[in-house]
Amino acid sequence: MLSRYLPLVFLLGSSTVLVSQGSGSDWPQFRGPNRDGVVASFTEPKTWPERLTRVWKVDVGEGYAAPVLVGNRVYMFTRQGANEVTQALDAATGKVVWQTRYAAPVTVNPAAQAHGPGPKATPTFAEGRLFTLGMGGIVTAFDAASGKQLWQKPAGPVLPLYGTAMSPLVDRGLVIVHVGGHNQGALTAFDAATGAVKWTWNGDGPSYASPIVADVDGVRQVITLTQENIVGVSAGDGRLLWRRPFSTEYTQNIITPILMGRTLIVSGYQRPTAALRIVKKGDQWSLEDAWENPAASLYMADAVLVGDTLFGLSHRNSGQYVLLDVKTGKTVWTGMPRQATNAAIVHAGNVVFSLEEDAQLLVGRVSGTGFQELKRYTVAEGATWAEPAISGNRIFVKDASALTLWTLS
Repeated sequence: MLSRYLPLVFLLGSSTVLVSQGSGSDWPQFRGPNRDGVVASFTEPKTWPERLTRVWKVDVGEGYAAPVLVGNRVYMFTRQGANEVTQALDAATGKVVWQTRYAAPVTVNPAAQAHGPGPKATPTFAEGRLFTLGMGGIVTAFDAASGKQLWQKPAGPVLPLYGTAMSPLVDRGLVIVHVGGHNQGALTAFDAATGAVKWTWNGDGPSYASPIVADVDGVRQVITLTQENIVGVSAGDGRLLWRRPFSTEYTQNIITPILMGRTLIVSGYQRPTAALRIVKKGDQWSLEDAWENPAASLYMADAVLVGDTLFGLSHRNSGQYVLLDVKTGKTVWTGMPRQATNAAIVHAGNVVFSLEEDAQLLVGRVSGTGFQELKRYTVAEGATWAEPAISGNRIFVKDASALTLWTLS
């Protein structure tokens, strides 16, 4: 999904605090509570079943925005005809609790026709509100209890080439999205309660990567890939702290940052996976090269950190799973070629779930030396580009048009 159209960013080292908007069994935003693909609450079965149990299936609409789970509700953001639709469903039964829609006609670039008219940006839940970024760039805030629209910002005159895909970041009362389109636009912080613009940075156009936020050397900064750069800006006022040129073919920066410490790992289509250290000398910030691995390139699939290794799907060899040592960048293990074009990867402990685009859910275990496949399950009848939301023994899967709850019972 273009929702996961996001090139890789990653950090290792010392003190970094990732944004956290949920805990326990919740999956409140893209890539989970900390935007790193970590499942906080998972019950591994003693024996993996031959098949998953389908509890319910509901047609919710088109698009590849992932399900958001908070308490006993699942929130979805989809398209139904010319409307973008936000809805809340009862997590136990699939029954619709509320549904809100607005007109959002969109023309899909011919090169992206196969992906449909979206939306592709996963909603974000924070402090009783739900925030969405529409396919054409409409930013909306909803009351999560009732579905009432609280505020909305219209799309700008210039849109991203293939529509939007980044998922809103909510931090300390700000909703941060990169609005605008090719060669134009601004990373923008809106007041979460009112929608008022608090700051903007317009040094580059948006990419399909979702931003993250972290404290580095006591400075809270938003880190993201833009159209042609990797940047860090002050979370408080939008001031540019550092920038490094970074672009891929078709200027499709896609992978979402994962941050630990001050070592940043970036990758993209036909680019090596590389580690960059964030350095501050006096008042000046910069990035220093640490290592790179040209054998692994991440395109549309975000990787996950499992211990001291990075597990991901490289587009090399027509889709090949890889395991890298994050301290040295060396390849620890590679899987067979031609495994998948895209995969939505999450993990709990050393168990990895990889939802491939053909509705196959791969379950495996990562060790310091490799990856062991445990099971494969068929979890949908259509394309699956959205990441699954996993909680306890429940797995919520969004395919091209439906949401299904599976359990490991």
